[in-house]
Amino acid sequence: MSFEKTSKLLVGDTPGRTTELNYFRIGPEDAKKKVYLQAALHADEQPGILVLHHLLQLLRDADAAGDLKAEFVLFPMVNPLGMGDIEFGQHQGRYSRSTGVNHNRGWPILYDAVGKELATKLGSDAGENIDLVRAALRDWVESLPQVTALDQWRHCILQQACDADYVFDVHCDDDSLVHIFTLPQLAENMQQLANWIGAAATLIAEDSGGGSFDEAWPALWLRLARECPDKPVPLPVVSCTLEFRGQFDTFDDLNRRDAQNLYGYFQEQGLITGKVIGHKGEAAAPSDLRATERLRAPQAGLLAYCVELGDQVEKGDRIADLIRLDGDGAFVERIPLLAGTSGQVISRMVTKYVWRDANIAKIVGTEILESSGDYLLSD
Repeated sequence: MSFEKTSKLLVGDTPGRTTELNYFRIGPEDAKKKVYLQAALHADEQPGILVLHHLLQLLRDADAAGDLKAEFVLFPMVNPLGMGDIEFGQHQGRYSRSTGVNHNRGWPILYDAVGKELATKLGSDAGENIDLVRAALRDWVESLPQVTALDQWRHCILQQACDADYVFDVHCDDDSLVHIFTLPQLAENMQQLANWIGAAATLIAEDSGGGSFDEAWPALWLRLARECPDKPVPLPVVSCTLEFRGQFDTFDDLNRRDAQNLYGYFQEQGLITGKVIGHKGEAAAPSDLRATERLRAPQAGLLAYCVELGDQVEKGDRIADLIRLDGDGAFVERIPLLAGTSGQVISRMVTKYVWRDANIAKIVGTEILESSGDYLLSD
């Protein structure tokens, strides 16, 4: 049994900018499985911080009782650099100020980093291949430059996640229901998770186009398996992005239940023993992310929604009116914004003033949308 807190200092790029990054390691030192969880990679998304705050205590109690059968690594606030991104009294935190890049985009293509060399070294034993790949990943991470604060930050995160069996990246949407992003190859396991956390939707895509954190890990194994069809290469990592509702859904009782349900899922996975907590329901089956419409505003205006979260709509239904703020029809004309597919409304905008091409709603349908393209995420 062990409970260890680590504080890493990220040396800033300018004077007075040193930042503290904290994470926790809990569980038996000889555990055969490792679970990695992080929250607030998009630093303006706080519900996950409170969810992991409560999960941390549950895990600490389980560790003291000898119920943990896996090592858990938690970064309850994984992006302290983004937490400092405050401008004119408003917290931002979604993008790196130094690079302009979304914090959850452009994570490494691990096959390019280690896969090509490993393809010639894989053997006939699946377990040995897993060990070989993870050792190569650890070595590669250690070789990464740690010059800027962003370099140091990414190095620390990659170092802790690279050999995990479960990688859960906890986010939230703007104003939304609980949902999951994951790969189709993990759909069966993610259905179990969806049942526990009450997900309104599980959206699957092997490559959503943005190089998101959760996709980086399974992508390596899937590519290796395709490049080496004569070698046994399993998919040993369960990875996903968890969207715990909207930005303002940070409440003690609500997020405590979220933590309990996550705990229940890990119990079902055999990673924690003891009394079962949480409540398992029956969630909707996974759906292709390409069947989710991201309804956008054709111009700037003020939104007046006609639907609630969870509503089932038909193609052509009015989702919102956009009140004109300029031109001949200013403050008089209402432009109807119509659903381009049939399905469930799972997210809306919190702020009602929107600009041209703003993403105003997500509608989860079943029909693949030709308009979805290769980039399936909201920036």
